[in-house]
Amino acid sequence: MRIAILGVGLIGGSIGLAARARAGAEVCGFDPDASVRESALAAGAIDAASADLAAAVEGVDVVFAAAPVAALTETVRRALEAAGPECVVTDVGSTKRALAEAAGDERFIGGHPLAGAETAGVEHAREDLFDGATWYLTPAKGKTSGVLYERLYGVLRVLGARPVAIDADTHDRLMACVSHLPHVLANALVAQASELLASSPRLPAIGPSFRDATRVAGANSAIWPDIYASNRDALIEAVDRLTAALAEVRGMLAAGDTRALGEWNDASRSARDRLLEAGLAGAVGEAVHELRASVPNRPGVIAEIALALGGAGVNILDMALAPSDDNRQGVVALWIAGADQAERARGLIAGLGFPVVQA
Repeated sequence: MRIAILGVGLIGGSIGLAARARAGAEVCGFDPDASVRESALAAGAIDAASADLAAAVEGVDVVFAAAPVAALTETVRRALEAAGPECVVTDVGSTKRALAEAAGDERFIGGHPLAGAETAGVEHAREDLFDGATWYLTPAKGKTSGVLYERLYGVLRVLGARPVAIDADTHDRLMACVSHLPHVLANALVAQASELLASSPRLPAIGPSFRDATRVAGANSAIWPDIYASNRDALIEAVDRLTAALAEVRGMLAAGDTRALGEWNDASRSARDRLLEAGLAGAVGEAVHELRASVPNRPGVIAEIALALGGAGVNILDMALAPSDDNRQGVVALWIAGADQAERARGLIAGLGFPVVQA
């Protein structure tokens, strides 16, 4: 397998290391910075370096666009122009709004690994960076090639990640809530606390709650302003909802309503428990069940199934496609952990109108 990585930093370099070591892939890396290309070669993240994007993409099976957010749309556009008809192109950006146009090409599948580190640069890349990490995929209903989706899914599994399908709009609203808004809030909290220094230069020791809540404050300004801007619609909505929630708490405080404050606190504890439970699907030790669904051979059908299961919180451990001899239809095999999750998946697939059985 041949892979191209466009932007060889921490994420791109880690993809390269894992792909070479675990998939036996031949990896070509493109980066506009010659020193980054040299560092990637020295780190063993790539087999070959290219100063030309089109040359890097030529003849490869999978393209990972790992450019900064501000350059991602143009990078993906150029990759699709240069890539062959059987090549799958994906990205690793934390927002998908700016890539909506690319989603019209059946070869493009948006991606976002929930993995990273406090440090940046290919010199900090690690082969195991994606082990056990959720890797969101945003295939387009009715457009994404099922064969290419299966290929990308398989590569990500080999890298150690857990691919999960999610629609692009839901992805961006989710990231606004659980990733981008916490950064905004952390910045606001440290700014407010620092104002106390004006009246009291020697503050008491800071408690763990403040430290935990503000760990991400002032994150890398070379990338975060672009991330905020690229997801501005969803982030504005999240900020507005948080503002409304804070206004409600302010009202309880102004009224001295300790009962309401207690109920609000209890509800938050319950909400956090539900969020934690939602991440435990497919726990280690559960039996794995195989489902086999008969599907027509048309663009987007695999994306439709993957999105339905991903949206319902059903984790696909693995998948495989088997086309019929006439290539008009085929069977998609899905492996699901846990009897309850498998039965839920079976019902969801049947609800889409595809015959499905448990093998």
